[in-house]
Amino acid sequence: MSNNQHILRAFDRDLESVQALIMKMGGLVETALSDAARALETQDDDLAERVRLGDAAIDAIEEEVNTECARLIALRAPMGSDLRTVLSVMKIASNLERCGDYAKNLAKRSKVLATMTPIPGAAGSLRRMAKQVELLLKDALDAFIARDAALAEDVRQRDLEVDQMYNALFREFLTHMLEDARNITACMHLHFIAKNIERVGDHATSIAEQVIYLSTGAMPGEARPKAEVVTKGEAEE
Repeated sequence: MSNNQHILRAFDRDLESVQALIMKMGGLVETALSDAARALETQDDDLAERVRLGDAAIDAIEEEVNTECARLIALRAPMGSDLRTVLSVMKIASNLERCGDYAKNLAKRSKVLATMTPIPGAAGSLRRMAKQVELLLKDALDAFIARDAALAEDVRQRDLEVDQMYNALFREFLTHMLEDARNITACMHLHFIAKNIERVGDHATSIAEQVIYLSTGAMPGEARPKAEVVTKGEAEE
């Protein structure tokens, strides 16, 4: 075996190792989002606290991914599709880290909401929205591993459903606030939770776009379908 073949095989092994970290990170984020939504619905303070504390593990994996990718670039000097892969891995890790932050923020607010009079049906609606986003994230990561551009494009299209769910919830919360001023504080917290979940959907779509870039060598040419959100407020960072 030539020296070049040895180098290529070593690079492939390193790349597989980094991609395994991405999937581990993705699994932690999916669990955090699911647990945070469940903690909100069941008013489980202990579960919410575990989500909040668990964000440190997600951050640590992102740091490890970035360190390994920097080492790969310095040591292997990848070019072409190999370099695209390394750069995309770093961007995907960044997207996942932000998703972990949104799950943590959801958990923080669920602890506050546990002390307030519940808004009927809100927690269940938010959990359904979170489940939809979890599926987007899972499919985006599956598309990454399989380099499946068609599945990635499907994720881009389905983000519209998340936007529509967010808009419906926003209107629902506004109605509760108008009906009874005592609902305003709780509904504001619920709105920020919904916005956090919607932003996770945006990050899942960004991961899908990286997959399309990896598979085709170009970012998607058409803007993804996006429902006009009824508020321009940003989710908590």
